[in-house]
Order: sequence, then structure tokens, then C-alpha cells
Amino acid sequence: MAKISNKKITIHNKSDKPDNIVAKENETVIECESVESDLPNFLRSFFVYLRGNVLPMTRLAYLRDIRVFFNYLISETDITSATDTKKITLEEIDKIKAMDVNLYLDFSRRYKVESDKSITVYENHNKTLARKKSSLSVMFKQLYRDELISKNITDGFDPIRVQKVSEREIKALEDNEVLKMLDAVSTGRGLTEHEKAYWEKTKKRDKTILMLFLTYGLRLSELQQLNISSFNFTREEFKIYRKRGKESVMPLNNSVTISITDYINNERKSDEGLEQEHKDALFLSLQGKRMTQRQIRDLVKKYTSIALKTSRSSGYSPHKLRATAATSLIGRGNSIYDVAALLDHEQVTTTQLYAKHKANVKRNLVSGMEWEEERLDTSSSQAESEEERKRKMKNKD
Repeated sequence: MAKISNKKITIHNKSDKPDNIVAKENETVIECESVESDLPNFLRSFFVYLRGNVLPMTRLAYLRDIRVFFNYLISETDITSATDTKKITLEEIDKIKAMDVNLYLDFSRRYKVESDKSITVYENHNKTLARKKSSLSVMFKQLYRDELISKNITDGFDPIRVQKVSEREIKALEDNEVLKMLDAVSTGRGLTEHEKAYWEKTKKRDKTILMLFLTYGLRLSELQQLNISSFNFTREEFKIYRKRGKESVMPLNNSVTISITDYINNERKSDEGLEQEHKDALFLSLQGKRMTQRQIRDLVKKYTSIALKTSRSSGYSPHKLRATAATSLIGRGNSIYDVAALLDHEQVTTTQLYAKHKANVKRNLVSGMEWEEERLDTSSSQAESEEERKRKMKNKD
């Protein structure tokens, strides 16, 4: 496998994008180039096609799929005599039949990889197999179009049934579970003593993260890349960077504004002592670095598990908080077209999946998502009920 240089990369950024967004995109490009260096030179036109026609993360996934397939050819078949993926020849690829690819896809359902110290078992569901099939289809079609191989074998690939979007179960928190989750992050209820020790240092940050997911249905990558400079509190808005390099300006509502400013002013580390690349990051780890996607995912699973009364490992992912935002917005009577715009759904049919009930612009959508006010109202009502119960008991005595 090719090695990525350890040289420090400096971003000379003259675009409107923040440095961290440009740096993240560059990381993906470097990974793609690293995988390409492991593959034969006759795939150059395929590399060019991917570069110009698919998203960077999709390009990376396709390239990795091809590399896995080539490794399979070496270790599991006699199709090639190569011992290195880069040395597989075009003549050997031209001998591959549709049946060979179908056997590979079947092999990929469940296989193991052994090393000196461990055995790792891989199991893939149909969605992953469908992507692997798509990666190979694109490669073989490109080679055939370029007249590098003699036939197009893709028509013989076995179909892989993937659940239609309408068949998938939508997992999302109910509104009462959202309030339980926000109560947990606000009070520490439901956390272990060990977790509370960390919560005392990060509760404002954790709450802000949950509020942003719940109110705007942000994708994990969108939230993780947020900067302090992303926010314009005077205009009551903030900017996010979505797939395909799209920018989107989101309106701030009262609950989110209070939560963010409270976190920045009263908990977040000051810029002094922070490394330059992390100074603008909104969400910092206890080590003073931009939180990773994994750290944010673990945080969400922890608090959702409390609301769901399940184990930490069974808590919901950030994507399910995105689904929660969608179902809650639609449940409040908002137009699915407006919700689709807020969540950046390319097809409104995706948004329709969340429509359990029965219209407005983005600002009107988020103005009705005052989670913190609802939590305080609920807590206040519970406290009043408890006080009333105690008073009645006292009168009986």
C-alpha cells in the first residue's frame, strides 16, 4: 500500500470556504490518490471519470471497492498470477466473466481476514454489496468504452435487492424522549458517576450539539465542521457546507442562540493555548482539539440511550436525530417541501417518509423548535405537581 507523506500540509486558501473545510476535502483527495497508486495504470481513464463525475467520498468508496476486488483476485482466484494489485494486467482483467464477479459478490457477503495476531470477520448487507457491484460496473463499462477490454460483462451481473426507501423502518425519537434526553444533558440525570465527572466539564457543549441536531437535522459532517466564524449572531444565522460543496445559510432560533452563546462564553476553552488549526472550531474536545466525528457519535449514542432506556451501545446515531428533526417538524404541521429544503433532501419523496401527519420558510420552521423552553415547561409542571401532592398530604395529616 502506498504511504502518504508525513510532510505538514499548509492550506493556502483563497476561496470563500473556511480552512477546515478545504483541509477536509484535501484529505479525501489525498486518500483517493493513495488508493489509485495501489492500482494498475490501465485504470487511469477510470480515475479521471470518477474525479469528474462523482462526489469525493463516493470516489474514495469506489476506489477502495476496486482495490478490495483486486486483492480478492489475487488471494481467492487463479485469474491472475500477480502478487500485488498494481501488477494485475489488462489481459487478465479482460478474461474476467460476469460469473466471476457474481462469485465475488457472494463471497463478500461474509468473509474473514487473518493476520498474525487476529482474525477479522466481515459481514456486508445488501446495500454495501450493491455499492460494490456499482463500483465494478462503472469500472468495466469505462474500460469497455475506452476499448481496453473486448466485451461489456456488466449485463450479466446478478441483481442485488436493496430495500426501497419506503420499506425502511424510520427510527427517530418521540417528542417525550427528546425532552428526556435534553433533561439528561441539562441535569446529568441518568449518567453514571464516571460519566458525570466528564459531563460537568462538557454539559454546555453536549447540549448545544444535541440542540443543533434536533433543530436543523444536520448531518454529522456538517455539525463537526462548524466554526465560531460560521455564526453571525447579529443577523441571527449561521452557514454550513453541505454535500457537493453547497453552502446553506440557516436561521437561528432563540433556544439554539442561547445554548451556543452560553457554551462559547462560559465553557469553551479560550483561543489561548489552542493550536492554530483548532482556534476557530466550535466544538472542542477536552484536549482542546476539534471534536472528531466518532466523538460526536459516541456522545449522541450516550444521551439517546438514556432517553430510550437502553444500553449505551444501543443508543441512536446522529443520523437518527436528523430523522427526529424531520418527524418533529412534519408532526407540527410544516410543509414537507420546506422540511426537505431545510434538511437538504434532493428528493421530496425522502422527506415524505417522515410524514406521519399532515406550510413556510426555514425561519418559521425552526421558530417552532424551542426544545429548551419545552423542557423547562415540562420540568416546571412536574415540580408544581409534586408540590401540590405534598400539600395535599400535609392537609390530610
